[in-house]
Amino acid sequence: MKKFLLSFSLVAVVLTGKTLAQDSSSFSVSGYVDAYAAIYQDSLPPGEYQQFPSVSPRSHQFGLNVAQLSAKYSGNRIRGTVTLHYGDIPLSTWSPTFNFIQEANVGVRLCKKAWLDAGFFRTHIGTEGLFPKENITSSVAVPTFFEPYYQAGLRLNYTPTEKLALNFYLLNGYNLFEDNNKKKSAGLLATYTINSNLSVGYDNYVGDDTPQGDTTNHLRFYNNAFLNFEKGKIKIVTGVDVCLHQHPDISAFDSSENSGLMVSGVFILRYMISSMFNVYGRFEFYNDPDGVVSGVMFDSKQHPTGLKLWGETAGAEWKPTTNSYLRLEVRALVADSDQEIFYWDKEFRNTRLEAMINLGVWFP
Repeated sequence: MKKFLLSFSLVAVVLTGKTLAQDSSSFSVSGYVDAYAAIYQDSLPPGEYQQFPSVSPRSHQFGLNVAQLSAKYSGNRIRGTVTLHYGDIPLSTWSPTFNFIQEANVGVRLCKKAWLDAGFFRTHIGTEGLFPKENITSSVAVPTFFEPYYQAGLRLNYTPTEKLALNFYLLNGYNLFEDNNKKKSAGLLATYTINSNLSVGYDNYVGDDTPQGDTTNHLRFYNNAFLNFEKGKIKIVTGVDVCLHQHPDISAFDSSENSGLMVSGVFILRYMISSMFNVYGRFEFYNDPDGVVSGVMFDSKQHPTGLKLWGETAGAEWKPTTNSYLRLEVRALVADSDQEIFYWDKEFRNTRLEAMINLGVWFP
Protein backbone atom coordinates (compact mmCIF):
# COMPACT_ATOMS: atom_id res chain seq x y z
CA MET A 1 0.00 0.00 0.00
CA LYS A 2 2.84 2.36 0.86
CA LYS A 3 4.52 1.60 -2.46
CA PHE A 4 1.23 2.33 -4.26
CA LEU A 5 0.78 5.65 -2.45
CA LEU A 6 4.40 6.58 -3.17
CA SER A 7 4.00 5.72 -6.85
CA PHE A 8 0.70 7.68 -7.04
CA SER A 9 2.32 10.69 -5.39
CA LEU A 10 5.22 10.65 -7.85
CA VAL A 11 2.81 10.44 -10.80
CA ALA A 12 0.73 13.30 -9.36
CA VAL A 13 3.82 15.45 -8.92
CA VAL A 14 4.94 14.79 -12.47
CA LEU A 15 1.47 15.48 -13.92
CA THR A 16 1.01 18.59 -11.79
CA GLY A 17 4.42 19.88 -12.79
CA LYS A 18 3.58 19.27 -16.44
CA THR A 19 0.23 21.07 -16.08
CA LEU A 20 1.78 24.04 -14.32
CA ALA A 21 4.48 24.26 -16.92
CA GLN A 22 1.90 24.35 -19.67
CA ASP A 23 -0.34 26.85 -17.81
CA SER A 24 2.20 29.68 -17.63
CA SER A 25 0.99 32.76 -15.77
CA SER A 26 2.15 36.23 -14.83
CA PHE A 27 1.34 38.78 -12.16
CA SER A 28 2.05 42.51 -12.43
CA VAL A 29 1.51 45.65 -10.38
CA SER A 30 1.30 49.16 -11.80
CA GLY A 31 0.58 52.65 -10.51
CA TYR A 32 -0.23 56.14 -11.73
CA VAL A 33 -0.35 59.61 -10.16
CA ASP A 34 -1.47 62.91 -11.71
CA ALA A 35 -1.32 66.24 -9.85
CA TYR A 36 -2.60 69.58 -11.15
CA ALA A 37 -3.19 73.28 -10.69
CA ALA A 38 -6.07 74.97 -12.57
CA ILE A 39 -7.83 78.30 -13.08
CA TYR A 40 -11.38 78.71 -14.45
CA GLN A 41 -13.25 81.88 -15.39
CA ASP A 42 -16.37 80.70 -13.61
CA SER A 43 -17.12 82.00 -10.12
CA LEU A 44 -17.80 79.19 -7.68
CA PRO A 45 -17.07 78.88 -3.94
CA PRO A 46 -13.53 77.69 -3.08
CA GLY A 47 -13.17 73.93 -3.41
CA GLU A 48 -16.31 73.43 -5.51
CA TYR A 49 -16.11 71.38 -8.70
CA GLN A 50 -16.41 73.36 -11.92
CA GLN A 51 -19.09 72.65 -14.51
CA PHE A 52 -18.30 69.52 -16.52
CA PRO A 53 -15.96 68.26 -13.76
CA SER A 54 -13.62 65.39 -14.42
CA VAL A 55 -9.96 66.27 -14.98
CA SER A 56 -8.50 69.11 -12.85
CA PRO A 57 -11.97 70.20 -11.67
CA ARG A 58 -11.08 72.66 -8.86
CA SER A 59 -10.12 76.26 -9.58
CA HIS A 60 -7.38 78.39 -7.96
CA GLN A 61 -5.76 75.53 -6.06
CA PHE A 62 -3.40 72.58 -6.28
CA GLY A 63 -5.06 69.20 -6.50
CA LEU A 64 -4.68 65.49 -7.12
CA ASN A 65 -6.52 64.15 -10.15
CA VAL A 66 -5.85 60.51 -9.41
CA ALA A 67 -3.63 58.13 -7.49
CA GLN A 68 -4.25 54.56 -8.60
CA LEU A 69 -2.80 51.10 -8.11
CA SER A 70 -3.51 48.10 -10.34
CA ALA A 71 -2.87 44.39 -9.98
CA LYS A 72 -3.22 42.04 -12.94
CA TYR A 73 -3.05 38.26 -13.18
CA SER A 74 -2.79 36.60 -16.58
CA GLY A 75 -2.81 32.86 -17.17
CA ASN A 76 -3.55 30.54 -20.05
CA ARG A 77 -7.08 29.92 -18.80
CA ILE A 78 -7.80 32.52 -16.13
CA ARG A 79 -7.15 36.26 -15.86
CA GLY A 80 -8.13 39.04 -13.50
CA THR A 81 -7.72 42.79 -12.93
CA VAL A 82 -8.23 45.01 -9.90
CA THR A 83 -7.62 48.78 -9.99
CA LEU A 84 -8.18 51.03 -6.98
CA HIS A 85 -8.07 54.80 -7.27
CA TYR A 86 -8.62 58.02 -5.34
CA GLY A 87 -8.59 61.72 -6.20
CA ASP A 88 -10.69 64.45 -7.78
CA ILE A 89 -11.54 62.44 -10.91
CA PRO A 90 -13.08 59.54 -8.94
CA LEU A 91 -14.78 61.90 -6.46
CA SER A 92 -16.34 64.08 -9.16
CA THR A 93 -17.34 61.42 -11.70
CA TRP A 94 -17.32 57.89 -10.28
CA SER A 95 -19.89 55.75 -8.50
CA PRO A 96 -20.55 57.05 -4.97
CA THR A 97 -21.18 53.48 -3.79
CA PHE A 98 -18.00 51.93 -5.21
CA ASN A 99 -15.93 55.11 -5.40
CA PHE A 100 -12.55 53.47 -4.75
CA ILE A 101 -13.00 50.76 -7.41
CA GLN A 102 -12.02 51.75 -10.94
CA GLU A 103 -12.34 48.23 -12.27
CA ALA A 104 -12.42 44.69 -10.89
CA ASN A 105 -13.10 41.72 -13.12
CA VAL A 106 -12.15 38.10 -13.72
CA GLY A 107 -12.11 36.16 -16.97
CA VAL A 108 -11.98 32.61 -18.27
CA ARG A 109 -10.74 31.50 -21.69
CA LEU A 110 -13.50 29.83 -23.72
CA CYS A 111 -11.29 28.93 -26.66
CA LYS A 112 -8.08 30.10 -28.31
CA LYS A 113 -9.59 33.38 -29.55
CA ALA A 114 -12.33 34.09 -26.99
CA TRP A 115 -12.51 35.16 -23.33
CA LEU A 116 -15.51 35.71 -21.05
CA ASP A 117 -14.99 38.35 -18.34
CA ALA A 118 -17.33 39.38 -15.52
CA GLY A 119 -17.36 42.18 -12.95
CA PHE A 120 -16.75 45.92 -12.99
CA PHE A 121 -15.26 47.48 -16.12
CA ARG A 122 -14.26 50.87 -17.40
CA THR A 123 -16.48 52.13 -20.18
CA HIS A 124 -16.11 50.80 -23.72
CA ILE A 125 -17.69 53.99 -25.15
CA GLY A 126 -15.74 56.97 -26.47
CA THR A 127 -13.02 58.49 -28.62
CA GLU A 128 -10.91 59.75 -25.70
CA GLY A 129 -9.75 57.90 -22.60
CA LEU A 130 -10.68 59.04 -19.11
CA PHE A 131 -7.28 59.93 -17.62
CA PRO A 132 -4.60 62.37 -18.82
CA LYS A 133 -1.93 59.74 -19.51
CA GLU A 134 -4.28 57.99 -21.95
CA ASN A 135 -4.93 61.11 -24.03
CA ILE A 136 -3.05 63.72 -26.01
CA THR A 137 -4.70 66.45 -23.91
CA SER A 138 -5.04 66.62 -20.14
CA SER A 139 -8.70 67.67 -20.02
CA VAL A 140 -11.43 65.63 -21.68
CA ALA A 141 -13.83 67.14 -24.19
CA VAL A 142 -17.41 67.88 -23.17
CA PRO A 143 -18.64 64.96 -25.35
CA THR A 144 -16.35 62.65 -23.37
CA PHE A 145 -17.59 64.09 -20.08
CA PHE A 146 -21.17 63.07 -20.91
CA GLU A 147 -20.18 59.57 -22.01
CA PRO A 148 -20.30 56.73 -19.44
CA TYR A 149 -17.22 56.24 -17.26
CA TYR A 150 -17.84 52.80 -15.76
CA GLN A 151 -20.08 49.75 -16.15
CA ALA A 152 -20.84 46.34 -14.67
CA GLY A 153 -21.73 43.07 -16.35
CA LEU A 154 -20.32 40.49 -18.76
CA ARG A 155 -17.86 40.96 -21.61
CA LEU A 156 -17.20 38.47 -24.40
CA ASN A 157 -13.85 39.26 -26.02
CA TYR A 158 -13.30 37.67 -29.44
CA THR A 159 -10.28 38.28 -31.70
CA PRO A 160 -10.88 36.46 -35.02
CA THR A 161 -7.74 37.99 -36.57
CA GLU A 162 -4.71 39.94 -35.42
CA LYS A 163 -6.25 43.12 -36.86
CA LEU A 164 -9.85 42.74 -35.65
CA ALA A 165 -11.04 42.68 -32.03
CA LEU A 166 -14.69 42.35 -30.99
CA ASN A 167 -16.12 42.89 -27.52
CA PHE A 168 -19.76 42.16 -26.70
CA TYR A 169 -21.27 43.45 -23.46
CA LEU A 170 -24.27 42.60 -21.29
CA LEU A 171 -24.58 45.41 -18.74
CA ASN A 172 -26.59 46.68 -15.80
CA GLY A 173 -26.98 50.09 -17.46
CA TYR A 174 -25.47 53.33 -18.74
CA ASN A 175 -22.75 54.54 -16.35
CA LEU A 176 -23.99 52.21 -13.62
CA PHE A 177 -22.39 49.64 -11.37
CA GLU A 178 -25.69 48.90 -9.63
CA ASP A 179 -28.80 48.34 -11.72
CA ASN A 180 -31.78 50.65 -11.20
CA ASN A 181 -34.37 48.36 -12.85
CA LYS A 182 -34.82 44.78 -14.00
CA LYS A 183 -33.79 45.48 -17.59
CA LYS A 184 -30.34 44.69 -18.92
CA SER A 185 -28.43 46.63 -21.59
CA ALA A 186 -26.14 45.56 -24.42
CA GLY A 187 -23.07 47.03 -26.07
CA LEU A 188 -20.45 46.43 -28.72
CA LEU A 189 -16.86 47.55 -29.24
CA ALA A 190 -15.17 46.71 -32.54
CA THR A 191 -11.65 47.87 -33.42
CA TYR A 192 -9.77 47.24 -36.64
CA THR A 193 -6.10 47.95 -37.33
CA ILE A 194 -5.75 48.87 -40.99
CA ASN A 195 -1.97 49.22 -40.85
CA SER A 196 0.75 50.36 -38.46
CA ASN A 197 -0.35 53.99 -38.91
CA LEU A 198 -4.14 53.78 -38.99
CA SER A 199 -6.87 52.15 -36.90
CA VAL A 200 -10.63 52.65 -36.67
CA GLY A 201 -13.33 51.63 -34.23
CA TYR A 202 -17.04 51.61 -33.50
CA ASP A 203 -18.84 51.18 -30.20
CA ASN A 204 -22.44 51.41 -29.05
CA TYR A 205 -24.87 51.02 -26.17
CA VAL A 206 -28.52 49.95 -26.27
CA GLY A 207 -30.63 50.02 -23.12
CA ASP A 208 -33.52 51.45 -21.13
CA ASP A 209 -32.44 52.78 -17.75
CA THR A 210 -35.91 53.99 -16.73
CA PRO A 211 -36.07 53.88 -12.90
CA GLN A 212 -38.27 51.19 -11.36
CA GLY A 213 -41.86 52.40 -11.18
CA ASP A 214 -41.64 54.91 -14.05
CA THR A 215 -44.19 53.92 -16.72
CA THR A 216 -42.52 55.94 -19.52
CA ASN A 217 -39.84 54.12 -21.50
CA HIS A 218 -36.49 55.80 -22.19
CA LEU A 219 -34.72 53.52 -24.65
CA ARG A 220 -31.26 54.86 -25.55
CA PHE A 221 -29.16 53.96 -28.58
CA TYR A 222 -25.70 55.51 -28.21
CA ASN A 223 -23.12 55.29 -31.02
CA ASN A 224 -19.49 56.32 -31.26
CA ALA A 225 -17.04 55.96 -34.16
CA PHE A 226 -13.36 56.94 -33.95
CA LEU A 227 -10.15 57.01 -35.95
CA ASN A 228 -6.50 57.04 -34.85
CA PHE A 229 -3.71 58.02 -37.23
CA GLU A 230 -0.01 58.37 -36.39
CA LYS A 231 2.89 58.79 -38.77
CA GLY A 232 6.19 60.58 -38.31
CA LYS A 233 5.67 63.64 -36.11
CA ILE A 234 1.89 63.77 -36.54
CA LYS A 235 -0.83 62.05 -34.54
CA ILE A 236 -4.56 62.56 -35.17
CA VAL A 237 -7.47 61.31 -33.06
CA THR A 238 -11.02 62.06 -34.16
CA GLY A 239 -14.48 60.74 -33.41
CA VAL A 240 -18.22 61.38 -33.59
CA ASP A 241 -21.03 60.47 -31.16
CA VAL A 242 -24.70 60.08 -32.12
CA CYS A 243 -27.35 59.24 -29.52
CA LEU A 244 -31.02 58.49 -30.16
CA HIS A 245 -33.23 58.60 -27.10
CA GLN A 246 -36.88 57.82 -26.45
CA HIS A 247 -38.83 60.43 -24.45
CA PRO A 248 -35.92 62.80 -23.67
CA ASP A 249 -36.01 65.09 -20.63
CA ILE A 250 -37.38 67.98 -22.69
CA SER A 251 -40.57 65.96 -23.33
CA ALA A 252 -41.63 66.88 -19.79
CA PHE A 253 -42.10 70.43 -21.11
CA ASP A 254 -43.23 69.53 -24.65
CA SER A 255 -45.24 66.31 -24.93
CA SER A 256 -44.79 66.28 -28.73
CA GLU A 257 -41.08 65.51 -28.28
CA ASN A 258 -41.30 61.70 -28.24
CA SER A 259 -37.69 61.22 -29.33
CA GLY A 260 -34.46 63.17 -29.20
CA LEU A 261 -31.11 63.32 -30.96
CA MET A 262 -27.65 64.27 -29.69
CA VAL A 263 -24.65 64.74 -32.00
CA SER A 264 -21.12 65.58 -30.84
CA GLY A 265 -17.56 65.27 -32.04
CA VAL A 266 -13.91 65.84 -31.32
CA PHE A 267 -10.78 66.35 -33.42
CA ILE A 268 -7.29 66.25 -31.83
CA LEU A 269 -3.92 66.92 -33.46
CA ARG A 270 -0.44 66.48 -31.93
CA TYR A 271 2.87 67.53 -33.46
CA MET A 272 6.16 66.17 -32.08
CA ILE A 273 8.82 68.87 -32.06
CA SER A 274 11.29 66.42 -30.52
CA SER A 275 11.19 63.12 -28.66
CA MET A 276 10.64 65.04 -25.41
CA PHE A 277 8.48 67.96 -26.51
CA ASN A 278 5.21 68.27 -28.42
CA VAL A 279 2.36 70.71 -28.98
CA TYR A 280 -1.29 69.85 -29.52
CA GLY A 281 -4.73 71.23 -30.22
CA ARG A 282 -8.32 70.03 -30.01
CA PHE A 283 -11.67 71.11 -31.41
CA GLU A 284 -14.92 69.85 -29.88
CA PHE A 285 -18.63 70.41 -30.37
CA TYR A 286 -21.72 69.24 -28.50
CA ASN A 287 -25.27 69.61 -29.82
CA ASP A 288 -27.99 68.18 -27.57
CA PRO A 289 -31.06 70.42 -28.08
CA ASP A 290 -33.44 67.86 -26.58
CA GLY A 291 -31.43 67.23 -23.40
CA VAL A 292 -30.94 63.60 -24.41
CA VAL A 293 -27.73 63.18 -22.36
CA SER A 294 -26.94 66.63 -20.94
CA GLY A 295 -30.39 67.16 -19.42
CA VAL A 296 -32.66 70.21 -19.61
CA MET A 297 -31.55 73.77 -18.88
CA PHE A 298 -33.30 77.09 -19.49
CA ASP A 299 -32.05 79.73 -21.90
CA SER A 300 -32.12 83.50 -21.37
CA LYS A 301 -35.81 83.54 -22.34
CA GLN A 302 -36.59 80.73 -19.88
CA HIS A 303 -37.29 78.25 -22.67
CA PRO A 304 -36.30 74.65 -21.92
CA THR A 305 -33.40 73.43 -24.02
CA GLY A 306 -30.45 71.06 -23.98
CA LEU A 307 -26.77 71.92 -24.03
CA LYS A 308 -25.23 73.34 -27.22
CA LEU A 309 -21.58 74.44 -27.26
CA TRP A 310 -18.19 74.16 -28.91
CA GLY A 311 -14.63 74.49 -27.62
CA GLU A 312 -10.99 74.84 -28.56
CA THR A 313 -7.95 73.57 -26.65
CA ALA A 314 -4.23 74.28 -27.08
CA GLY A 315 -1.35 72.87 -25.09
CA ALA A 316 2.29 71.83 -24.84
CA GLU A 317 3.81 68.72 -23.29
CA TRP A 318 7.31 67.99 -22.00
CA LYS A 319 8.20 64.36 -21.31
CA PRO A 320 11.19 64.09 -18.94
CA THR A 321 10.95 60.29 -19.31
CA THR A 322 8.86 57.90 -21.38
CA ASN A 323 6.50 57.32 -18.44
CA SER A 324 5.96 60.92 -17.26
CA TYR A 325 4.71 64.26 -18.55
CA LEU A 326 4.39 67.93 -17.69
CA ARG A 327 1.62 69.74 -19.59
CA LEU A 328 0.39 73.30 -19.87
CA GLU A 329 -3.05 73.59 -21.42
CA VAL A 330 -5.66 76.27 -22.10
CA ARG A 331 -9.24 75.87 -23.33
CA ALA A 332 -12.13 78.09 -24.36
CA LEU A 333 -15.73 76.83 -24.20
CA VAL A 334 -18.47 78.75 -26.01
CA ALA A 335 -22.13 77.89 -25.42
CA ASP A 336 -25.04 79.14 -27.53
CA SER A 337 -25.53 82.88 -27.19
CA ASP A 338 -28.75 82.39 -25.20
CA GLN A 339 -27.16 79.82 -22.83
CA GLU A 340 -25.35 81.93 -20.27
CA ILE A 341 -24.32 79.01 -18.08
CA PHE A 342 -21.10 80.57 -16.68
CA TYR A 343 -20.73 83.40 -14.17
CA TRP A 344 -17.61 85.57 -14.07
CA ASP A 345 -16.79 89.13 -12.98
CA LYS A 346 -20.37 89.63 -11.72
CA GLU A 347 -21.90 88.73 -15.10
CA PHE A 348 -23.56 85.69 -16.58
CA ARG A 349 -21.72 84.60 -19.72
CA ASN A 350 -21.88 81.96 -22.41
CA THR A 351 -18.07 81.57 -22.52
CA ARG A 352 -15.44 80.19 -20.17
CA LEU A 353 -11.66 80.28 -20.32
CA GLU A 354 -9.61 77.78 -18.36
CA ALA A 355 -5.97 76.85 -17.87
CA MET A 356 -4.31 73.91 -16.16
CA ILE A 357 -0.89 72.45 -15.45
CA ASN A 358 -0.62 68.67 -15.05
CA LEU A 359 2.29 66.59 -13.82
CA GLY A 360 1.96 62.82 -14.10
CA VAL A 361 4.05 59.68 -13.71
CA TRP A 362 3.29 55.97 -13.89
CA PHE A 363 5.03 52.60 -13.47
CA PRO A 364 6.11 50.20 -14.78
